[in-house]
Amino acid sequence: MSGARHPLDNPALASLTGPHAHFAERRGRVLRYPVDVSPWLALPDEPDADDWADLAALVGPGEELALPCFGGQLPAGWDVTLSVDGVQFVFDGPAAPDPEAVPLGPADVPEMLDLVERTRPGPFVPRTPELGTYLGIRRGGALVAMAGERLHPPGWTEISAVCTDPDFRGEGLAGRLTLAVAHGIRTRGETPFLHTAAGNTAAIRLYESLGFRLRRGTTFLWARVPERLGNRQTSGVA
Repeated sequence: MSGARHPLDNPALASLTGPHAHFAERRGRVLRYPVDVSPWLALPDEPDADDWADLAALVGPGEELALPCFGGQLPAGWDVTLSVDGVQFVFDGPAAPDPEAVPLGPADVPEMLDLVERTRPGPFVPRTPELGTYLGIRRGGALVAMAGERLHPPGWTEISAVCTDPDFRGEGLAGRLTLAVAHGIRTRGETPFLHTAAGNTAAIRLYESLGFRLRRGTTFLWARVPERLGNRQTSGVA
């Protein structure tokens, strides 16, 4: 197979060779986001030994890396540090803006990072909001819920970082913001999709109630680069 059967089969690669190409750091056929934008890297659909060597050199010996939607096997010498079974959903339901949702920008990043630290919705670093639109809901001036856009394969946009302050859960804020972000994606003529952990049954129930349907199961993998890759030392980016 010379390429992905569908953009969502390898969404990081489709993003970094498509609408997010301006973010891409590349070595050979391996691409990554800048580390202060996203931890995700992208391999070809069928990586060979040279691709793994390029990946090791791009990240650095002994460093940890993150591979979304990874369906293959790691080469000998690579240690899995975390593997999470996930699910991928696409949106078929009605979407609408939310009157309480406000756009979030650079000035809001400290509050966004604080909310992420308290709620753990998934990878989110200082420049992640540059990947797309982020919306939030404030109460008493404080940011209490948010959702936004992450991966961007052609024709698709991922909804991510959906989180709510524990003191404000049960009010439907996460669902409202998810639909508001989906509305913005739809107005661009694109289709929303998202990922969550397969064991996060509460999130899955919410997304299904909003109109998301399961597309497939997947795996989110974190691994550590070996100090040496075969006889070829990983000495940095050429």
